[in-house]
Amino acid sequence: MSDPILVDHVRLRYFIALAFEAVGMPAADARTVASLMADADLQGSDGHGVIRLVPYLKRIRSGGVNLKPDIRIEKERAAMALVNGDNAMGHLVMKRAAEIAIEKAKTAGVAWVGTRWSNHAGPASLYAKMMLPHDMLGLYFAVGNANHLPPWGGVEMLLSTNPVAAAIPAGEEPPIVLDMATTVAAYGKVKAKASRGEMMPEGWMVDREGKPLLDPKRAAEGFLLPIGGYKGYGLALVVGLLAGTLNGAAMGRDVIDFNADAQTATNTGQAIVAIDPSAFGEVAEFKAAVDKLIRDLRGSERMAGVEHIFMPGEQSQQKAARQKKEGIALAPSLMQTLDRLAEQLDILPLRTN
Repeated sequence: MSDPILVDHVRLRYFIALAFEAVGMPAADARTVASLMADADLQGSDGHGVIRLVPYLKRIRSGGVNLKPDIRIEKERAAMALVNGDNAMGHLVMKRAAEIAIEKAKTAGVAWVGTRWSNHAGPASLYAKMMLPHDMLGLYFAVGNANHLPPWGGVEMLLSTNPVAAAIPAGEEPPIVLDMATTVAAYGKVKAKASRGEMMPEGWMVDREGKPLLDPKRAAEGFLLPIGGYKGYGLALVVGLLAGTLNGAAMGRDVIDFNADAQTATNTGQAIVAIDPSAFGEVAEFKAAVDKLIRDLRGSERMAGVEHIFMPGEQSQQKAARQKKEGIALAPSLMQTLDRLAEQLDILPLRTN
């Protein structure tokens, strides 16, 4: 297997923006989406970064995404809003939803913003983390853009990976950032394994007879496994109800597999929550308490052979810092795909030497 190719974060962001502009996306929107996609790769969420560029462009050119959307609030009260994404890129819809939640939480103390007629938006943590600069807690829920999970005991895929994310500010310590699918692995990780020519570990997927499925290129022959068995199935269902059904967005049989259908609007549903800790007490005291808990957990007695107890998000934060300095690692096969894309779009290639 070939060594990965290191790419500068800023250069990657510029390349993605050029690609979107080449198919008609307004420049400001292209920069917004590109920044979020490059940040996904930077933090190690490589199943949701530039690997998604070609499929996104295919949907745009097939008419499956609206490049001139009217992203708007359809319903609202003091501490909530329902946003109609008008079939825009999900990154744009969710950034707007996060901004609305932050503004409402400043007054109400907490705000829940749901979306419908959105699209795939990349890793959940990107949006939960938008609350951190405002000293707020962020929560995020979404319905995945293809069903890869059957109900517990079934074989018909009626549920998706339905991710959950949470971002909690600390004081002197890095924030706690949880980002997880309700399946053992997100489908984006399966796609990333296939791109790198790697096999999946046992426990990610099984075939329709319940036997382990290890080759990511055969993923269509099986389905993902939920975290914690039947508990993960229950969690996926509840997240889908909160992010999809509550908003009038797709759920269950109504979910469009955007891997197979590039034309039909997905009506993706998401939900973002902002919580202002100042509504509960002193922010400094809360953050100090988070620091104390982090240090207690990290300093607790470890099992034999364990060198460090990690906090949720800690390894992603370390990877982001390292890749910002050294470059983002991309698989050679992905780089070849991006080289061909640059030629097709007549834009400056990502690899310029």
